[in-house]
Amino acid sequence: MKEKEFKKYPNYKLTGIEWIDGDASTSSPQGIPEEWEIKKIKHLCYVKGRVGWKGLKASEFLIKGFAYLVTGTDFKGGLVDWKNCYQIDEERYLEDPYIQLRNDDLLITKDGTIGKLAIVENLDKPACLNSGIFVVRSLIDNFSTRYLYWILRSTIFSNYNNYTSYGSTIQHLYQNVFVEFNFCFPMSAEQTDIANYLDNKTAKIDTLIEKKKKLIELLKEERTAIINQAVTRGINPNVKLKDSGIEWLGQIPEHWEVKKLKYVAKLRDELIDKSDFKIAVENIESGSGKLVGMEEHKNYQGKLSAFRNGDTIFNKLRPYLHKVYYAEQDGGLFGELLIIYSFGEIIPKFLFYKLFSKIFIDIVDGSTQGTKMPRANWSDFISLLPISFPKDKDEQVQIVQHIETDMKRIDGTISKIEREIELLAEYRTALINEVVTGKVKVI
Repeated sequence: MKEKEFKKYPNYKLTGIEWIDGDASTSSPQGIPEEWEIKKIKHLCYVKGRVGWKGLKASEFLIKGFAYLVTGTDFKGGLVDWKNCYQIDEERYLEDPYIQLRNDDLLITKDGTIGKLAIVENLDKPACLNSGIFVVRSLIDNFSTRYLYWILRSTIFSNYNNYTSYGSTIQHLYQNVFVEFNFCFPMSAEQTDIANYLDNKTAKIDTLIEKKKKLIELLKEERTAIINQAVTRGINPNVKLKDSGIEWLGQIPEHWEVKKLKYVAKLRDELIDKSDFKIAVENIESGSGKLVGMEEHKNYQGKLSAFRNGDTIFNKLRPYLHKVYYAEQDGGLFGELLIIYSFGEIIPKFLFYKLFSKIFIDIVDGSTQGTKMPRANWSDFISLLPISFPKDKDEQVQIVQHIETDMKRIDGTISKIEREIELLAEYRTALINEVVTGKVKVI
C-alpha cells in the first residue's frame, strides 16, 4: 500500500492475541490503536441459527409467500438477493422468532462453504433463515454489524478458525466457537467511516478484477476462433474455397481433402501395469489442453491405458468440458478417455488441433447419449466424422506453427493478466486486514 494514502494512529497497544497484534518483522505497527477496544462477539452481538426446526418439504418452498426464506445461495456481493429467494407462508415464519430478520443484521454461513457473508438491507417484507446460517445482530448502540462484516472478511477471522480447528479443514462453524472470537474495534463513528471506506475501495478493486476476467474471456474466444479458422480454412486468407458437402464443415480450401476420421486415425488399446507419468480426466484443464494437479494420482494402483508421445487424449464423457490433451511423452491414464493416434496422412499435432477445435467439440457433444453422464461413442459416431486437411504435410506443419505462435502470445497475455488479478486480490486482502486492525488510519 502506498504510504501517502494512509496515516498511522498516534499510539498502539499489544493485545496478546497473535492474529491481531501482527508480525514484529514487518514495518506495520504491532498491536491496535490505543483507544480501540477488544471484545468477543458474544459481548456485542446476538447470534442465532435454526435449531430443532422441522425441515421444509419441497411443497413449502414458495415463489410468492408471506416471508422470504434466506439461504447461503441467496448471498450476492455482500447482500441478500431478494428477487431470487424462495418464500414461505406465515405459519412457518412465525414458528421461530429468533431467526426473523431485520435490516442491518449480518448473516454468515455455518455449514458446507462456511464464512459467506451478507448484510440485510432493503427488506420490503418479513424474512427468516433456512438452516446453515447464523444471524448476527448488534446488541449495543455503538457497535455496527457493517464493521463486523469487514472483520469477518479479513484473514484475522480465518486465522482464528484455523487456530481453533487445530489446522483441520472446517466444514461446520460451531456457534460456541464463533461467539468466542476476539476482535478489535474503534468507537461507533469511526466504525462507519471504516466500513464506508472498505465498501468503496474494495468495490473499485472488484470492478477492476472483473474487467480483467472479461479480458481473459475475450482472449480465450480469440484463441478458439484462431484454431477453428486454421484447421478448417488454413492460414492463407486468399485461398480458393470449395463446398465440402458437409453442413458443419462448410467451405474448405479447394486443395484440401475430406476423409472420415477412422481412415486417418485409430484408437490405441493397450493396458499397462504401471507408469511414471499418469493422468486422469481431472488433470486436463478445460479449454486449454494443459495439465493440472499432476500430484493427485501419483500413488494410483491398477491397470492403465497406455499412450504414446504424439497421441491425442480425448474426453468422451461430457465432451462439452473441452478436455483434450496432446501427449508429449509416453504414459498411462485411467478414466473414460480416448487415446487417438494418427497414421499416414495427418501429422499428430495437426490432428490434435482438429480434435481440440471448438467446432469439432460441439459436433461430438451433440451426439452424446445419457443425461447424467453423457458419453460420445467412438465406433458409432466420432470415428465416422469427416475430417478436412491439406494433403501436403508441410502445409499442416505451417498451420500448426501459426496456431502455436498465436497461442504463445495469447497464453502469455492471459498469464500476465491472471497474475495481475492475483496481486489485486492480495492487495484487497492486505488492505482489509490493515484497516480493521488499525495498522493504518483511513480518515
